[in-house]
Order: sequence, then C-alpha cells, then structure tokens
Amino acid sequence: MRSKNFLKKIVSVSLCATIGLSALTLYTPQAEASPAKKFEVIETGKQFLGTPYRFGAPAGITSAFDCSSFTQFIFRQYDIKLPRTTTEQAKAGVKVTKGYLSTGDLVFFNTNGKSISHVGIYAGNNKILHGSSSQGIAISNMNSSYWKSKYVTARRVL
Repeated sequence: MRSKNFLKKIVSVSLCATIGLSALTLYTPQAEASPAKKFEVIETGKQFLGTPYRFGAPAGITSAFDCSSFTQFIFRQYDIKLPRTTTEQAKAGVKVTKGYLSTGDLVFFNTNGKSISHVGIYAGNNKILHGSSSQGIAISNMNSSYWKSKYVTARRVL
C-alpha cells in the first residue's frame, strides 16, 4: 500500500514538473516570412516617413496616421489584417521575446504609464518604424532612454 501511494506521488510530482517546465520554454515559430518580405514591409513603411501624426486617424487614409493606423495600413498591403487599436494589435500573432525580435515584428510600449499605448514595427538593429506624435512617421532607436524604459512586448504577425 505504501509503495502504491509513493508511486502516485512520484508520478504526480513528475507530471507537474513536466507541465511547469514546458510552460517556461520559448515559442519559436516554425514558419515565418522570408527576409525579403520583411525588408519590403519596412521599405513600404519608409515611404511614409514624415507623414503627419493624427490621433485617431481613420483606417485607410495616408495623409495622416496614428501609431496603430500606420501598422494596420502597412500590414494590410501584405494581406495581413490587424485590428485597429494598439491594445487589440497586442493580441495578434505570436508573442516574441525582446531577444528574438525580427524585422517586421510589432513592438509595443507603455507611453501613458497605464498600459500598452503605442505600437511600432521593428526595423532591425534596435530601430522602430512608428507614428510619433512629435515627428509623424519616424524611425527611432529602441535603446534610447525614452523607448527602452517603456518597452512592454512584441508580436510576430509576419
């Protein structure tokens, strides 16, 4: 009887450990867009550098963007449908850790001190292509003191 209970405990502990450890593993997508397509996404976005920022800019217009209308518009050019808001875009695709960022990933920031409030496109070399309220569509360094402290997460949709 004692050995049966002991065996049950070992099996239970082993099962819990296996489940717990599997939750800690990083997800690595098996298939992702080619480097050429990722480069195209960034080049498409760069065509809009300097375009004015307008909070709440409607989807589909190109005379002004806010951060999420910009990402939505750029990815739509590649048949990737993103939700309209930053909060909803932060749920799209697959989570990626900062150490595994790849060109074309969506990167999210907390700029209002409350929650995710800004999105950009990772352009490689710690740069983001995004809609800036002060510069319009711009490229910024994620390692600057401003952006580094506000980084929250990233999602791979490409």
